Amino acid sequence: MVIMAARFLDGAALARQIKLELRDRIAAFTAAQGRPPGLGIVLVGDDASSEIYVRNKLKSAGESGVRADLHRLPDTASLDEVLAAVQSLNASPDHDGILVQSPLPAALGRTAEQVVFDAVDPAKDVDGFHPENVGRLVQKRPHLVACTPLGVMELLERSGIAIDGAHAVVIGRSDIVGKPVSLLLMHRNATVTVCHSRTRGLAALCATADILVAAVGRTAFVTPDFVKPGATVIDVGINRVAEAATVERLYAAGSPRREEFARRGSLVVGDVHPGVWEVAGAMTPVPGGIGPLTIALLLSNTLKAAEARCSGSR
Repeated sequence: MVIMAARFLDGAALARQIKLELRDRIAAFTAAQGRPPGLGIVLVGDDASSEIYVRNKLKSAGESGVRADLHRLPDTASLDEVLAAVQSLNASPDHDGILVQSPLPAALGRTAEQVVFDAVDPAKDVDGFHPENVGRLVQKRPHLVACTPLGVMELLERSGIAIDGAHAVVIGRSDIVGKPVSLLLMHRNATVTVCHSRTRGLAALCATADILVAAVGRTAFVTPDFVKPGATVIDVGINRVAEAATVERLYAAGSPRREEFARRGSLVVGDVHPGVWEVAGAMTPVPGGIGPLTIALLLSNTLKAAEARCSGSR
């Protein structure tokens, strides 16, 4: 059997390129409007992962010339207090984009996230979660689209991966990734199959894909038998592993990832098993794949929202 080494799809490098491309447009906007594009981030509670994500977003915004303000609320905040923070940003002339960091504390209730996302002004909804923006995406006339699916499409397109006519399989049907990325692929003339926990014959179905997008949130769920030799595999998963036995099962002795685990005590891994690198034709790493692109596209959406607001087109 011929062992294949998948092409490395470097999302981190592409994210840096996108930020460089945005820098001149952000500077031009700032010069013309007398202020930079503005992003307001609402963070509720003290979830450790959310703290890291928000810190990275604030850092990237500052480096790119985007004003980013953090509105922090304690985990004891009521739903009304969260909604008040959103309404304040809706009314702010200095903020063009609004992001409510997910997840919200469970104490706010099962429907809290949807209620809060619905309260964001659609013209400032840089996460692309508002029903109006989702509806526009369905009708192939999007304004603001969820950043992670946009990152997937940017990576595919800029890496020269053929989408037109390809069979794309998406594992996961979430509102945040699975559904929007399926629509974006469909709009680019891919034939799209969406799979989920109740899909029968999942591995065999995935193995028919030219493009396989894994967004299921389960460590190393996609094993080599899920992948057609030479297929493009996009790993959207971000899973924290803190068990040595799991790391030893996934990575061979001497692997740099084992050494990283020994230093840090945990690893961030994707939904795709490392063995898939020997089967796929092209693949994203975790970390360093779709994650950095999500932040770059957040900045792009903020600028897009700012330009639309100031031109009166939204």
